[in-house]
Amino acid sequence: MKETILPKILVNNQGSLMGRVEVSGSKNAVLPLLAATLLTDETCVLDGVPNLRDVDVMCRLLEFFGAEVTMDPAASRIEVRAGSIATNIAQQDLVKSMRASIVAMGPLLARTGQAGIPLPGGCAIGERPIDLHLKGFAALGAEIRCDKDESGDILVSASASHLIGAEVYLDFASVGATENIMMAAALAEGTTVIENPAQEPEIVDLANFLNRMGAHIRGAGTDNIRIEGVSRLHGAEHTVIPDRIEAATFMLAAAITRGDVVIENMLSNHVVPVIAKLKECGIRIEEDYNGLRVDATRNDFRATNIKTIPYPGFPTDVQPQFMAFLSTVPGRSIVIETVFENRFMHIRELNMMNACITEDGRRAVIKGGAKLTGAHVRATDLRAGAALVLAGLAAEGVTEISDIYHIDRGYDGFVSKLAGLGAGITRTKPEHKI
Repeated sequence: MKETILPKILVNNQGSLMGRVEVSGSKNAVLPLLAATLLTDETCVLDGVPNLRDVDVMCRLLEFFGAEVTMDPAASRIEVRAGSIATNIAQQDLVKSMRASIVAMGPLLARTGQAGIPLPGGCAIGERPIDLHLKGFAALGAEIRCDKDESGDILVSASASHLIGAEVYLDFASVGATENIMMAAALAEGTTVIENPAQEPEIVDLANFLNRMGAHIRGAGTDNIRIEGVSRLHGAEHTVIPDRIEAATFMLAAAITRGDVVIENMLSNHVVPVIAKLKECGIRIEEDYNGLRVDATRNDFRATNIKTIPYPGFPTDVQPQFMAFLSTVPGRSIVIETVFENRFMHIRELNMMNACITEDGRRAVIKGGAKLTGAHVRATDLRAGAALVLAGLAAEGVTEISDIYHIDRGYDGFVSKLAGLGAGITRTKPEHKI
Protein backbone atom coordinates (compact mmCIF):
# COMPACT_ATOMS: atom_id res chain seq x y z
CA MET A 1 0.00 0.00 0.00
CA LYS A 2 1.31 3.45 -0.94
CA GLU A 3 1.40 6.29 1.55
CA THR A 4 1.21 9.81 0.13
CA ILE A 5 3.89 12.21 1.38
CA LEU A 6 2.47 15.71 1.38
CA PRO A 7 4.64 18.57 0.10
CA LYS A 8 6.46 20.84 2.53
CA ILE A 9 8.38 24.09 2.32
CA LEU A 10 12.01 24.07 3.46
CA VAL A 11 13.59 27.41 4.36
CA ASN A 12 17.26 28.07 5.03
CA ASN A 13 18.56 31.50 6.00
CA GLN A 14 20.59 32.85 3.08
CA GLY A 15 20.85 36.40 4.36
CA SER A 16 19.13 39.58 3.21
CA LEU A 17 16.60 39.49 0.39
CA MET A 18 17.53 41.77 -2.51
CA GLY A 19 15.94 42.61 -5.84
CA ARG A 20 12.51 43.18 -7.34
CA VAL A 21 9.33 41.12 -7.02
CA GLU A 22 5.97 41.48 -8.74
CA VAL A 23 2.69 41.13 -6.88
CA SER A 24 -0.08 38.99 -8.39
CA GLY A 25 -3.79 39.75 -8.60
CA SER A 26 -5.73 39.87 -5.37
CA LYS A 27 -7.05 36.62 -3.92
CA ASN A 28 -9.67 38.44 -1.87
CA ALA A 29 -10.85 40.40 -4.92
CA VAL A 30 -10.93 37.68 -7.57
CA LEU A 31 -13.21 35.25 -5.70
CA PRO A 32 -16.25 37.59 -5.50
CA LEU A 33 -15.48 38.76 -9.04
CA LEU A 34 -15.79 35.16 -10.21
CA ALA A 35 -19.02 34.75 -8.26
CA ALA A 36 -20.40 37.90 -9.91
CA THR A 37 -20.18 36.28 -13.34
CA LEU A 38 -23.25 34.23 -12.32
CA LEU A 39 -25.33 37.42 -12.54
CA THR A 40 -25.36 37.36 -16.36
CA ASP A 41 -25.77 34.83 -19.14
CA GLU A 42 -23.10 36.61 -21.20
CA THR A 43 -19.34 36.04 -21.23
CA CYS A 44 -17.20 37.74 -18.61
CA VAL A 45 -13.41 37.97 -18.79
CA LEU A 46 -11.08 38.51 -15.84
CA ASP A 47 -7.43 39.42 -16.34
CA GLY A 48 -4.65 39.46 -13.76
CA VAL A 49 -6.05 36.34 -12.09
CA PRO A 50 -3.66 34.72 -9.58
CA ASN A 51 -2.89 31.01 -9.92
CA LEU A 52 -4.26 29.83 -6.58
CA ARG A 53 -5.97 26.83 -5.07
CA ASP A 54 -8.95 28.95 -4.02
CA VAL A 55 -9.38 30.19 -7.59
CA ASP A 56 -9.45 26.58 -8.80
CA VAL A 57 -12.11 25.74 -6.21
CA MET A 58 -14.27 28.72 -7.17
CA CYS A 59 -14.02 27.84 -10.86
CA ARG A 60 -15.08 24.27 -10.11
CA LEU A 61 -18.00 25.65 -8.13
CA LEU A 62 -19.04 27.83 -11.08
CA GLU A 63 -18.89 24.79 -13.36
CA PHE A 64 -21.03 22.87 -10.88
CA PHE A 65 -23.66 25.62 -11.17
CA GLY A 66 -23.57 25.15 -14.97
CA ALA A 67 -21.12 27.82 -16.12
CA GLU A 68 -18.55 27.29 -18.85
CA VAL A 69 -15.13 28.24 -17.48
CA THR A 70 -11.97 28.65 -19.56
CA MET A 71 -8.78 29.10 -17.57
CA ASP A 72 -5.48 30.30 -19.02
CA PRO A 73 -3.01 30.38 -16.09
CA ALA A 74 -0.12 31.40 -18.34
CA ALA A 75 -2.01 34.56 -19.32
CA SER A 76 -3.55 35.02 -15.85
CA ARG A 77 -6.92 35.05 -17.57
CA ILE A 78 -10.29 33.38 -16.98
CA GLU A 79 -13.43 33.49 -19.14
CA VAL A 80 -16.79 32.56 -17.65
CA ARG A 81 -20.13 32.16 -19.39
CA ALA A 82 -23.03 31.15 -17.18
CA GLY A 83 -25.49 30.79 -20.05
CA SER A 84 -27.85 28.83 -17.86
CA ILE A 85 -27.87 27.79 -14.22
CA ALA A 86 -28.04 24.01 -13.82
CA THR A 87 -28.47 24.11 -10.05
CA ASN A 88 -28.59 26.77 -7.37
CA ILE A 89 -27.60 24.44 -4.56
CA ALA A 90 -23.84 24.45 -4.01
CA GLN A 91 -21.75 21.29 -3.86
CA GLN A 92 -20.92 20.52 -0.26
CA ASP A 93 -17.33 19.35 -0.74
CA LEU A 94 -16.32 22.51 -2.61
CA VAL A 95 -18.02 24.85 -0.18
CA LYS A 96 -16.49 23.22 2.87
CA SER A 97 -12.98 23.64 1.47
CA MET A 98 -13.32 27.40 0.97
CA ARG A 99 -15.31 29.83 3.09
CA ALA A 100 -15.39 32.49 0.36
CA SER A 101 -17.79 30.28 -1.60
CA ILE A 102 -20.58 31.93 0.40
CA VAL A 103 -20.38 34.89 -2.01
CA ALA A 104 -22.01 32.76 -4.70
CA MET A 105 -25.24 32.91 -2.74
CA GLY A 106 -26.13 36.52 -3.59
CA PRO A 107 -25.72 36.17 -7.36
CA LEU A 108 -27.66 32.88 -7.44
CA LEU A 109 -30.50 34.36 -5.39
CA ALA A 110 -30.68 37.44 -7.61
CA ARG A 111 -30.63 35.52 -10.87
CA THR A 112 -32.69 32.41 -10.07
CA GLY A 113 -34.75 33.42 -7.03
CA GLN A 114 -33.20 30.74 -4.87
CA ALA A 115 -29.82 29.77 -3.45
CA GLY A 116 -28.69 27.05 -1.11
CA ILE A 117 -25.28 26.51 0.41
CA PRO A 118 -23.85 24.25 3.11
CA LEU A 119 -22.18 26.10 5.95
CA PRO A 120 -18.82 27.04 4.41
CA GLY A 121 -15.30 25.99 5.38
CA GLY A 122 -11.88 27.63 4.97
CA CYS A 123 -9.27 28.71 7.49
CA ALA A 124 -10.12 27.88 11.12
CA ILE A 125 -9.35 31.36 12.46
CA GLY A 126 -12.70 32.14 14.02
CA GLU A 127 -16.43 31.65 13.76
CA ARG A 128 -17.01 34.22 10.98
CA PRO A 129 -20.81 33.67 11.08
CA ILE A 130 -22.96 34.33 8.01
CA ASP A 131 -25.84 35.97 9.88
CA LEU A 132 -25.12 39.36 8.28
CA HIS A 133 -25.33 37.82 4.80
CA LEU A 134 -28.72 36.34 5.66
CA LYS A 135 -29.88 39.57 7.32
CA GLY A 136 -29.18 41.40 4.07
CA PHE A 137 -31.02 38.84 1.94
CA ALA A 138 -34.00 38.96 4.30
CA ALA A 139 -34.08 42.75 4.09
CA LEU A 140 -34.32 42.42 0.30
CA GLY A 141 -37.37 40.19 0.72
CA ALA A 142 -35.89 36.68 0.76
CA GLU A 143 -37.16 33.90 2.98
CA ILE A 144 -34.32 32.26 4.91
CA ARG A 145 -34.24 28.62 5.98
CA CYS A 146 -31.69 26.47 7.78
CA ASP A 147 -32.20 22.71 7.46
CA LYS A 148 -30.19 19.68 8.49
CA ASP A 149 -29.65 16.82 6.09
CA GLU A 150 -29.44 13.15 7.04
CA SER A 151 -25.76 13.44 7.96
CA GLY A 152 -26.38 16.41 10.24
CA ASP A 153 -24.87 19.04 7.94
CA ILE A 154 -26.68 22.38 7.80
CA LEU A 155 -27.99 23.74 4.49
CA VAL A 156 -28.74 27.46 4.46
CA SER A 157 -31.17 28.55 1.76
CA ALA A 158 -32.73 31.80 0.61
CA SER A 159 -35.65 32.20 -1.78
CA ALA A 160 -37.63 35.10 -3.22
CA SER A 161 -39.90 35.50 -6.23
CA HIS A 162 -38.23 38.88 -6.70
CA LEU A 163 -35.93 41.02 -4.62
CA ILE A 164 -36.89 44.53 -3.56
CA GLY A 165 -34.39 47.24 -2.61
CA ALA A 166 -34.11 48.15 1.05
CA GLU A 167 -31.94 49.85 3.64
CA VAL A 168 -29.51 47.41 5.26
CA TYR A 169 -27.42 48.28 8.30
CA LEU A 170 -24.50 45.94 9.00
CA ASP A 171 -23.72 45.53 12.69
CA PHE A 172 -20.15 44.72 11.67
CA ALA A 173 -18.39 45.88 8.50
CA SER A 174 -18.27 42.37 7.01
CA VAL A 175 -16.51 42.11 3.67
CA GLY A 176 -18.36 38.99 2.53
CA ALA A 177 -21.77 40.28 3.60
CA THR A 178 -21.17 43.61 1.84
CA GLU A 179 -20.22 41.76 -1.36
CA ASN A 180 -23.15 39.36 -1.20
CA ILE A 181 -25.73 42.08 -0.54
CA MET A 182 -24.25 44.34 -3.21
CA MET A 183 -24.45 41.59 -5.84
CA ALA A 184 -27.98 40.56 -4.88
CA ALA A 185 -29.15 44.18 -4.87
CA ALA A 186 -27.71 44.81 -8.34
CA LEU A 187 -30.70 42.94 -9.82
CA ALA A 188 -33.25 43.93 -7.18
CA GLU A 189 -36.20 46.21 -7.87
CA GLY A 190 -35.60 49.73 -6.58
CA THR A 191 -32.85 51.18 -4.44
CA THR A 192 -30.72 49.44 -1.81
CA VAL A 193 -28.59 51.35 0.68
CA ILE A 194 -25.95 49.51 2.72
CA GLU A 195 -25.00 51.37 5.89
CA ASN A 196 -21.70 50.56 7.65
CA PRO A 197 -20.43 48.38 4.80
CA ALA A 198 -16.89 47.10 4.52
CA GLN A 199 -14.65 49.65 2.80
CA GLU A 200 -11.82 47.39 1.58
CA PRO A 201 -10.31 47.94 -1.88
CA GLU A 202 -11.78 44.57 -2.87
CA ILE A 203 -15.27 46.05 -2.35
CA VAL A 204 -14.42 48.90 -4.71
CA ASP A 205 -13.02 46.44 -7.26
CA LEU A 206 -16.22 44.39 -7.20
CA ALA A 207 -18.37 47.50 -7.57
CA ASN A 208 -16.29 48.60 -10.56
CA PHE A 209 -16.76 45.21 -12.21
CA LEU A 210 -20.50 45.20 -11.54
CA ASN A 211 -20.80 48.70 -12.98
CA ARG A 212 -18.98 47.50 -16.10
CA MET A 213 -21.67 44.81 -16.30
CA GLY A 214 -24.36 47.48 -16.25
CA ALA A 215 -25.04 47.87 -12.53
CA HIS A 216 -25.59 51.26 -10.90
CA ILE A 217 -23.50 51.32 -7.71
CA ARG A 218 -22.17 54.40 -5.93
CA GLY A 219 -20.27 54.88 -2.71
CA ALA A 220 -18.17 51.70 -2.66
CA GLY A 221 -15.21 52.32 -0.38
CA THR A 222 -17.21 54.69 1.86
CA ASP A 223 -19.55 54.12 4.81
CA ASN A 224 -22.63 54.22 2.56
CA ILE A 225 -23.16 52.20 -0.61
CA ARG A 226 -26.17 52.95 -2.84
CA ILE A 227 -27.33 50.42 -5.44
CA GLU A 228 -29.99 51.25 -8.03
CA GLY A 229 -31.29 47.89 -9.20
CA VAL A 230 -31.41 47.05 -12.90
CA SER A 231 -33.36 44.39 -14.80
CA ARG A 232 -30.35 42.63 -16.28
CA LEU A 233 -26.56 42.67 -16.43
CA HIS A 234 -24.30 41.96 -19.41
CA GLY A 235 -20.83 40.56 -19.91
CA ALA A 236 -17.72 42.61 -19.21
CA GLU A 237 -13.93 42.47 -19.03
CA HIS A 238 -12.04 43.50 -15.94
CA THR A 239 -8.51 43.41 -14.50
CA VAL A 240 -8.15 42.27 -10.89
CA ILE A 241 -6.47 44.71 -8.51
CA PRO A 242 -3.03 43.75 -7.07
CA ASP A 243 -3.01 41.73 -3.87
CA ARG A 244 -2.36 44.14 -0.99
CA ILE A 245 -1.78 41.28 1.48
CA GLU A 246 0.83 39.67 -0.75
CA ALA A 247 2.48 43.09 -1.15
CA ALA A 248 2.57 43.54 2.63
CA THR A 249 3.99 40.04 3.05
CA PHE A 250 6.91 40.86 0.75
CA MET A 251 7.43 44.14 2.59
CA LEU A 252 7.79 42.14 5.79
CA ALA A 253 10.02 39.58 4.07
CA ALA A 254 12.41 42.43 3.27
CA ALA A 255 12.12 43.72 6.84
CA ILE A 256 12.69 40.43 8.64
CA THR A 257 15.77 39.60 6.53
CA ARG A 258 17.14 43.16 6.76
CA GLY A 259 16.96 43.32 2.99
CA ASP A 260 16.33 45.85 0.24
CA VAL A 261 13.41 44.92 -2.02
CA VAL A 262 11.33 46.77 -4.61
CA ILE A 263 7.78 45.46 -4.75
CA GLU A 264 6.18 46.01 -8.14
CA ASN A 265 2.52 46.05 -9.23
CA MET A 266 1.22 47.23 -5.87
CA LEU A 267 -0.90 50.16 -4.76
CA SER A 268 0.71 51.82 -1.76
CA ASN A 269 -2.56 53.51 -0.73
CA HIS A 270 -3.95 50.01 -0.05
CA VAL A 271 -1.32 49.29 2.65
CA VAL A 272 -1.00 52.65 4.41
CA PRO A 273 -1.16 51.20 7.97
CA VAL A 274 1.54 48.61 7.20
CA ILE A 275 3.81 51.29 5.74
CA ALA A 276 3.23 53.51 8.78
CA LYS A 277 4.05 50.75 11.26
CA LEU A 278 7.19 49.68 9.40
CA LYS A 279 8.35 53.30 9.39
CA GLU A 280 7.69 53.46 13.14
CA CYS A 281 10.11 50.56 13.46
CA GLY A 282 12.75 52.55 11.59
CA ILE A 283 12.52 50.96 8.13
CA ARG A 284 13.00 53.21 5.12
CA ILE A 285 10.19 53.06 2.58
CA GLU A 286 9.99 55.11 -0.60
CA GLU A 287 8.07 55.12 -3.85
CA ASP A 288 9.91 53.48 -6.75
CA TYR A 289 9.16 54.20 -10.40
CA ASN A 290 7.18 50.95 -10.61
CA GLY A 291 6.43 50.08 -7.04
CA LEU A 292 7.58 50.53 -3.46
CA ARG A 293 11.11 50.15 -2.12
CA VAL A 294 11.56 48.66 1.36
CA ASP A 295 15.08 49.22 2.68
CA ALA A 296 15.74 47.41 5.96
CA THR A 297 19.53 47.23 5.66
CA ARG A 298 20.19 49.74 8.43
CA ASN A 299 19.05 47.23 11.11
CA ASP A 300 18.61 49.61 14.04
CA PHE A 301 14.94 48.97 14.53
CA ARG A 302 12.52 49.84 17.32
CA ALA A 303 9.64 47.81 18.73
CA THR A 304 6.08 48.96 18.09
CA ASN A 305 2.49 47.99 18.85
CA ILE A 306 -0.23 47.03 16.39
CA LYS A 307 -3.98 46.60 16.68
CA THR A 308 -5.98 44.99 13.90
CA ILE A 309 -9.20 46.68 12.85
CA PRO A 310 -11.27 46.62 9.65
CA TYR A 311 -10.04 48.62 6.66
CA PRO A 312 -8.67 51.27 6.52
CA GLY A 313 -7.06 50.12 9.78
CA PHE A 314 -4.25 47.62 10.20
CA PRO A 315 -5.28 44.41 8.37
CA THR A 316 -5.77 41.21 10.33
CA ASP A 317 -4.38 39.32 7.32
CA VAL A 318 -0.96 40.92 7.95
CA GLN A 319 -0.89 40.46 11.72
CA PRO A 320 0.87 37.03 11.75
CA GLN A 321 3.59 38.18 9.34
CA PHE A 322 4.15 41.39 11.30
CA MET A 323 4.35 39.41 14.54
CA ALA A 324 7.08 37.24 13.03
CA PHE A 325 9.04 40.39 12.17
CA LEU A 326 8.51 41.96 15.60
CA SER A 327 9.91 38.83 17.24
CA THR A 328 13.27 39.79 15.69
CA VAL A 329 13.14 43.44 16.79
CA PRO A 330 14.69 44.23 20.21
CA GLY A 331 12.21 45.52 22.75
CA ARG A 332 8.65 44.83 23.85
CA SER A 333 5.85 44.89 21.30
CA ILE A 334 2.14 44.34 21.82
CA VAL A 335 -0.25 42.92 19.22
CA ILE A 336 -4.01 43.19 19.73
CA GLU A 337 -6.31 41.18 17.45
CA THR A 338 -9.88 42.50 17.28
CA VAL A 339 -11.18 40.88 14.08
CA PHE A 340 -10.81 37.08 14.52
CA GLU A 341 -10.86 35.38 17.89
CA ASN A 342 -8.60 32.47 16.89
CA ARG A 343 -5.90 34.31 14.97
CA PHE A 344 -3.05 33.62 17.37
CA MET A 345 -2.49 29.97 16.47
CA HIS A 346 0.84 30.87 14.90
CA ILE A 347 2.23 31.95 18.28
CA ARG A 348 2.89 28.37 19.35
CA GLU A 349 4.70 27.68 16.08
CA LEU A 350 6.80 30.85 16.28
CA ASN A 351 7.74 30.04 19.89
CA MET A 352 8.97 26.66 18.67
CA MET A 353 11.43 28.71 16.60
CA ASN A 354 12.71 30.48 19.75
CA ALA A 355 10.42 33.49 19.58
CA CYS A 356 9.28 34.79 22.96
CA ILE A 357 5.57 35.56 22.67
CA THR A 358 2.97 35.31 25.43
CA GLU A 359 -0.76 35.29 24.74
CA ASP A 360 -3.57 36.65 26.87
CA GLY A 361 -6.90 36.40 25.08
CA ARG A 362 -6.70 38.69 22.08
CA ARG A 363 -3.52 40.36 23.30
CA ALA A 364 -0.02 39.08 22.60
CA VAL A 365 3.18 40.43 24.13
CA ILE A 366 6.41 39.95 22.17
CA LYS A 367 9.81 40.09 23.82
CA GLY A 368 11.76 40.73 20.66
CA GLY A 369 15.36 40.40 19.66
CA ALA A 370 15.99 36.70 20.23
CA LYS A 371 17.67 34.81 17.39
CA LEU A 372 15.13 32.57 15.70
CA THR A 373 16.10 28.94 15.08
CA GLY A 374 14.85 26.49 12.50
CA ALA A 375 12.22 23.95 13.53
CA HIS A 376 9.52 21.64 12.19
CA VAL A 377 6.36 23.79 12.25
CA ARG A 378 2.86 23.65 10.80
CA ALA A 379 0.89 26.22 8.85
CA THR A 380 -2.32 26.45 10.87
CA ASP A 381 -3.92 28.81 8.35
CA LEU A 382 -3.03 30.83 5.26
CA ARG A 383 -1.41 33.90 6.83
CA ALA A 384 0.14 31.89 9.66
CA GLY A 385 1.88 29.82 7.00
CA ALA A 386 3.29 32.97 5.39
CA ALA A 387 4.50 34.15 8.80
CA LEU A 388 6.37 30.90 9.38
CA VAL A 389 8.04 31.17 5.98
CA LEU A 390 9.21 34.69 6.87
CA ALA A 391 10.47 33.50 10.26
CA GLY A 392 12.40 30.73 8.51
CA LEU A 393 14.10 33.31 6.29
CA ALA A 394 15.63 34.88 9.43
CA ALA A 395 16.25 31.73 11.48
CA GLU A 396 19.44 29.78 12.03
CA GLY A 397 19.25 26.34 10.46
CA VAL A 398 16.48 24.78 8.41
CA THR A 399 12.80 25.44 8.95
CA GLU A 400 10.41 22.77 7.69
CA ILE A 401 6.80 23.88 7.21
CA SER A 402 4.00 21.36 6.76
CA ASP A 403 0.31 21.75 5.81
CA ILE A 404 1.35 24.18 3.11
CA TYR A 405 -1.93 23.70 1.25
CA HIS A 406 -3.03 26.70 3.29
CA ILE A 407 -0.30 28.81 1.67
CA ASP A 408 -1.30 27.54 -1.78
CA ARG A 409 -4.76 28.99 -1.17
CA GLY A 410 -3.53 32.57 -1.16
CA TYR A 411 -0.03 33.06 -2.62
CA ASP A 412 0.74 32.72 -6.31
CA GLY A 413 4.28 31.38 -6.82
CA PHE A 414 5.32 32.27 -3.28
CA VAL A 415 8.35 29.98 -3.19
CA SER A 416 9.66 30.95 -6.63
CA LYS A 417 9.20 34.66 -5.97
CA LEU A 418 11.14 34.48 -2.71
CA ALA A 419 13.84 32.38 -4.36
CA GLY A 420 14.14 35.09 -7.01
CA LEU A 421 15.04 37.52 -4.23
CA GLY A 422 17.83 35.23 -3.02
CA ALA A 423 15.94 33.25 -0.38
CA GLY A 424 17.09 29.73 0.46
CA ILE A 425 13.68 28.16 -0.02
CA THR A 426 12.46 25.01 -1.75
CA ARG A 427 9.25 23.08 -1.98
CA THR A 428 9.33 19.29 -1.74
CA LYS A 429 7.35 17.57 -4.45
CA PRO A 430 4.57 15.14 -3.59
CA GLU A 431 5.92 11.62 -3.73
CA HIS A 432 4.94 8.12 -2.70
CA LYS A 433 6.67 5.53 -0.63
CA ILE A 434 5.87 1.87 -0.28
